[in-house]
Amino acid sequence: MIERTQDAMREFWVSSGHHLARQTETGKLAVTPELLLAYLARPELAPPDDACDVERDIYAALRDNPLCTVPASRISAMADPDARENWDVFLRYRDLLVSAGTIEDAYTALFSVGRVNLPPLFVDQMAHIILRNALDGCNDPYTLRAGELFYRAQKANVRDGALLLADLELIEEQSKAREAMRQVSPLTAMLSGEPGDDLDVMDNTNAWTYWSRSDANSMVMNFGGNPASRNGLARAITTWITHLTGHRVSVEAADAMSDKDWRWFIGLDPEGTRIGNALWRGDILAPDDIASTAAFFRLEFANQSIVNSKVRGKPVWLILGMSNDKVIRMKPQNLIAGLPLATTQTAGSVQ
Repeated sequence: MIERTQDAMREFWVSSGHHLARQTETGKLAVTPELLLAYLARPELAPPDDACDVERDIYAALRDNPLCTVPASRISAMADPDARENWDVFLRYRDLLVSAGTIEDAYTALFSVGRVNLPPLFVDQMAHIILRNALDGCNDPYTLRAGELFYRAQKANVRDGALLLADLELIEEQSKAREAMRQVSPLTAMLSGEPGDDLDVMDNTNAWTYWSRSDANSMVMNFGGNPASRNGLARAITTWITHLTGHRVSVEAADAMSDKDWRWFIGLDPEGTRIGNALWRGDILAPDDIASTAAFFRLEFANQSIVNSKVRGKPVWLILGMSNDKVIRMKPQNLIAGLPLATTQTAGSVQ
């Protein structure tokens, strides 16, 4: 479990909107008008100068009361098809949050159905605020930095034999800036190094600076060379599962799937699922598959009576992979939908 302390409590991930929600007696987050107003302030929803009167009226009504009813006929009456789509998505998202009662319950409900009808952006934002709530009081920067994988894609790079993870969006921004510089001065661009070279790699001497830049996503994680990074992700996973399901689990990083009689796996991303399915079939992994495996984790339940009888007494293996372009897009919902509980039937079924 994450160590919590009442002394020197530090704020982090303000961009999650955690401070705008209301914590219930059960420790989950209830949606508030203030949180919905923050969504309404996003540029995707703010009416542009050429917006029709219908869109402006709906926006004004929601700004006045974010919980007001908006008939589908009003959305259909908007002139701009993109605006219609944006408002339809937002209102479905809002109604899901309100009807579920808490953001956590909305998240689990979303993945209990066969099809997710929300864009990945909203799913990532839900994971962001839920994990922020679950990690409230955490004083370990490695756990928090590793927790960014739950809602932000990472760009992998090998330096000095160690696997480093940097925020993908930040690397892409630097790549664009470098390309623009190359158009002006090729020599300067060449001497400026590769994107991400100027970012700090988290270690024991600079980890304390994470608190001042947790929303900047600007620290590189030494995922392959520093055990504290993998252990941090293990703690984040443990907290996530317990917070959302109530089930107590222990998770630890592993060098490999050492159990020859393993019974269950969960892919932490699409590539991890693909690799796990190959192992499940008994395939011999190709060198590229081995290189695409970022980490293994071993999960065990404290209460074995809730576990599927086929898995009871055996660990659950978690596999984190990376795509061919060295990107990790973790899917934390798999940690909820893929658990081998007594009602679950198939291993490796979560995509």
